[in-house]
Amino acid sequence: MRTRSETVRLEGHAKQAIETGRNRLILAGCLIGLAFVAVSARVVELSALRNHSEPALSASSVDTTLTVGRADIVDRNGLLVATSLRTPSLYADPKEVLDAEDAAFRLATALPDINPAETAAKLASDRRFVWLKRNLTPREQQQINSLGIPGLHFFDEWKRVYPQGSLTAHVVGFTDIDDRGISGVERSFDDVLRGGREPLRLALDLRVQHIVRQELAQQIATFEAIGGAGVIVDVNTGETIAMVSLPDFDSNVAGQMDPDALFNRATLGVYEMGSTFKIFNTAMALEAGTATMRSGYDATNPIKISRFTISDYHAKRRWLSVPEIFKYSSNIGSVKMAIDVGTEGQRAFMAKLGMLRETALELPELGRPMVPNPWRPINTMTIAFGHGLSVSPMHLAAGVAAMVNGGIRRPLTILETDTPSPGERIISERTSHDMRRLMRLVVDDGTGRKADAEGYIVGGKTGTAEKVGGRGGYRRKALMSSFVAAFPMQKPRYVVLVMVDEPKGTKESHGYATGGWVAAPAISRIIARSAPLLGVAPVDPEAPEIRRDLMIEVPVEGGKRLASF
Repeated sequence: MRTRSETVRLEGHAKQAIETGRNRLILAGCLIGLAFVAVSARVVELSALRNHSEPALSASSVDTTLTVGRADIVDRNGLLVATSLRTPSLYADPKEVLDAEDAAFRLATALPDINPAETAAKLASDRRFVWLKRNLTPREQQQINSLGIPGLHFFDEWKRVYPQGSLTAHVVGFTDIDDRGISGVERSFDDVLRGGREPLRLALDLRVQHIVRQELAQQIATFEAIGGAGVIVDVNTGETIAMVSLPDFDSNVAGQMDPDALFNRATLGVYEMGSTFKIFNTAMALEAGTATMRSGYDATNPIKISRFTISDYHAKRRWLSVPEIFKYSSNIGSVKMAIDVGTEGQRAFMAKLGMLRETALELPELGRPMVPNPWRPINTMTIAFGHGLSVSPMHLAAGVAAMVNGGIRRPLTILETDTPSPGERIISERTSHDMRRLMRLVVDDGTGRKADAEGYIVGGKTGTAEKVGGRGGYRRKALMSSFVAAFPMQKPRYVVLVMVDEPKGTKESHGYATGGWVAAPAISRIIARSAPLLGVAPVDPEAPEIRRDLMIEVPVEGGKRLASF
């Protein structure tokens, strides 16, 4: 039997062991509790308190100045043209990647468009940050997550999206991968869009833009042309209601487009615009007082100067009145009108009209006119019928707007405006009224009959110019065929321009590829479809007040006069 002292000693050891075990259990429980608290705190931080993007990147890796997406761009009716969406981008920390080649191979199963060898090289580098792919789709992000590859992370970025695709491509332009404006409105207003909250409202009407693009594309296809441009401008505000250049591109994938599709024929291209320039030549002579609506010029014989001969396409071989010169598009008569004004007078008029400098349109793609230097008498003669001075279609549209709106030149704008510029007077109201009458005459009884649109009193002028070729010559079969119109001529509100680049004659056009056959029909359809959308109501062309306003007396062969409008 144990003695009492032994029993006490054994009980003491047992109590000490129990106490030690209890202390150890308490310590272990505290450590486990602390670990649980730490894990819980981390979970709460990641799920509730922190942004769901991956760890912040260095300033050298991403543009940290762009904390919000670019402002939206809308048309004049509030329809969305461009917006920004938040999308995930994939990057890697190569130091965290266990097997670069295996990771690249597996990643290629989710992203078939990446190069596995290049990706493996990135993942094996000594850097701490490499981009793998920007702007992923939600499906791509989910597939990459399911791979469970260590070292891959996501970072939310802004991606620019263009709901209208190619419809507004040359106006709106596009941004680069870092959301910086590269062309079009995106570039011109880059600072405004990057820091803005309110949408940028354009003057464009997407409904009308669609009509212009559709009709222009039809003419290009019908006449097997290489491209073209279409424009509608408000003559009283300078607002650009529609502007199309074909071929065009999808702003969402602009980096994959052919350079020719990126070229804006409406604003950047400069061309000799042919007989459409007779609008300016005639207005210049009337305004200078060297001619009146009753003046006449001898167009019997061609004009020979040096080794050049200036003749008429459909020669009448007789004296022509000013209205006839305009109606029949006489080069001979136009040259003699310009000579009476003189070289200095012509250059001053073209300068005042804005034909010698870039337009004021708020786009980076603006063409500078090709101006003769020195400006010799021979240039005065050729410019009279649209050769020797190259301008963009927007120059032409702006100039014609000033000829028909009462004589005020206003700068073009791509933005909607409630307070148009007061502008600058170029010609008198009387000269402007005479030009409206002459332009109506061309459509009613001249070379532009195919441009007429029932009920909308269209006026305008054809233009057919041979394109400049090598060594200063012209390519006879390479035409720039155009028609510029205004409507309604009793009180013009809009200028419409269609230009088709290198059309080829068809059986239906009897082999002709001139402005009257190629561009004028498109003008008619564009006006007929667009006018109701623009709030222009049809009228009766036989109404007495309209006939009185646009009536013009034109001599006919045999000495009699014809009243027309």
